[in-house]
Amino acid sequence: MTYIRGDVRELLLAGHTNAEIARRLGIHPSTPARARAYLGLPQRKPGRQAAATAEDLFWRRVKPDGDHMAWTGYRNSTGAPSLRHGGRNLSAYRIAYRMATGREPDGYALPSCGRDGCVKPGHHADRADRAEARKVDALFGAIFGESA
Repeated sequence: MTYIRGDVRELLLAGHTNAEIARRLGIHPSTPARARAYLGLPQRKPGRQAAATAEDLFWRRVKPDGDHMAWTGYRNSTGAPSLRHGGRNLSAYRIAYRMATGREPDGYALPSCGRDGCVKPGHHADRADRAEARKVDALFGAIFGESA
């Protein structure tokens, strides 16, 4: 009977390469290789793996910036954050809006937090959200005699 370390087995099943496991656990690279062969798992191809969803790709292209998120990926000709997934060009604003609300935006999804280029989910508004905000601003002005 062959003994396989639990942490090695867990990382193999999670899809890590032998080199990643050896580096992380401080073991010889042959240890995960032998465990992989014993478990009948195929060798994982080295390098960056393709993103399964546009949301996965989105998270690879952002970095925290205070209470906001900055886009580190491609920008289209107008300067808007954009990414390519599944053969389609997608707006990072639309993806962030969809992640925050669970629905596709009505019209353009634009940052509503006051910071240009922010892509943090929850910091965007679509056409319906902006129309609702205008109604609230008008109501505020009618009640208090001034604009917000």
